[in-house]
Amino acid sequence: MRLPRRVPWTALTELDQLCSWIYTDENDLDAKRLAVDRLSAWKATTTLSHALESALSLLVVTLHDHSHQGQLSSSLALRQSYATAIIRLVNGLVDPLQLGAYARSIASIANQLGLPPWLVELRHAATHEEMPSLEVLREATRQSMLWILHNYFLPTINPSVRSQSQPVPLRPLAPILRHYKSLLKAVTRDTSLRTQYKPQISTVLKDIERWIAEATVSANVSDGNIGWNSGGSIDNAPERDQDPKERWALEVLCDGLLEKGMLVPLSKKKRTVPEDSTFPPSFSVLLWTPLLQHLQMLHVDFCFFLCDSIVTSLCGSHIMSTPTEQDKPSDSSYDICLARWLIWCITTLETDSPHDSESRREDIIIHVMQILGRNVPLRQDSLPVSKTVFTLLASLCKNTAMEQAFQLLLLPPKTDFSTQSWEPSDLAVMNQRLAAMLNTQNTNLSNSSSSVATSTHQPILRALGWESLGDTLDWKPCPIGVYIGG
Repeated sequence: MRLPRRVPWTALTELDQLCSWIYTDENDLDAKRLAVDRLSAWKATTTLSHALESALSLLVVTLHDHSHQGQLSSSLALRQSYATAIIRLVNGLVDPLQLGAYARSIASIANQLGLPPWLVELRHAATHEEMPSLEVLREATRQSMLWILHNYFLPTINPSVRSQSQPVPLRPLAPILRHYKSLLKAVTRDTSLRTQYKPQISTVLKDIERWIAEATVSANVSDGNIGWNSGGSIDNAPERDQDPKERWALEVLCDGLLEKGMLVPLSKKKRTVPEDSTFPPSFSVLLWTPLLQHLQMLHVDFCFFLCDSIVTSLCGSHIMSTPTEQDKPSDSSYDICLARWLIWCITTLETDSPHDSESRREDIIIHVMQILGRNVPLRQDSLPVSKTVFTLLASLCKNTAMEQAFQLLLLPPKTDFSTQSWEPSDLAVMNQRLAAMLNTQNTNLSNSSSSVATSTHQPILRALGWESLGDTLDWKPCPIGVYIGG
């Protein structure tokens, strides 16, 4: 769970007032000084977000420029101050989104953020080349302040206003996976080509990792979170509690791997395996093992996400389908192949220790059982999807502590009491319990009027279930979590 974000203002009206001081009149220097004073006061009490920090730096340089106009001796100092503020703005936006194991270009990340490309070029020139002219730096400052207005101030003051930084359309994943598959096919069929194709395989693996980083950034932009956190960093959550944007990117990748023609061959003939085997076809394993192991090495939870996608594909389609769709014959070979991939992932993908492998197996089994619940019958004479799930669970639970729980799922459902007819004896029992409850309530009321301590009395017979606690008992109300010893 993400913790609440600390902000320096007590109400959005303060931020709105700050925004009006900065942007209402470009030539109102007094208003800009008020904005600098307020930002400085906020900075003294709490850490400013990167947007406010950059706005403060740019405003200070702008005021310094207006107060020293006509002094040629300060031209170089002004250029350096402007350049430093712009460099910090661009770096603070891009660096937190430099995700993944392989670095991406600043220009590509800035393009996803909707940052003007010429600001990135100006940042590069000010860092590595000749210092830009003062006129160019002043225009860059104006453009930067406008970008902060439309991408931070307005969306924060009015959340219904979307940022102008619309996410760049994400590259299709299927062509990248198909390119990887074609390379591995050539290498698998002719091992002598392994050395020749090694650089290309390494490149496509890096390209897949870059796609994950692009998808994560795209999710951040669409969610309005483009590095405005305090300190300019994105939450580094532990396993299973990581950045939800990266998790979304991995889930989309897993969905792409489950498309027909990827992990599961397109031809049904290529999905057949020996009866005594629980793994996918050997040729498919040879094709996809390098990629899956590569992703597992870089993303600790990748195996869990892939297994989750497989379970959802096996169970969810049947649960969510309409009665007419359930009557249609399903592609059982596809389901069986997916189930075998799930077993392969749990038993083959490397983990830090054997204990982690067993824990992951139990997590997957519990997840399968939770999704199934009472929706999919586990009897072997049921639908093809259920047969696949039955075989899958039987293989996963065999010789484990979860085998007994699996056997409980196979028990026939309990009797539906809604169809039973009421007997006179049932009503007599209900009337007897009602009389006992009323007798208990009357006894409590009569005892509450007396001053005799009840601790010395014998406990009266009470009805099973909830009961009313009156003043006659040694019970005192207290806050939850507070124990008052008697």
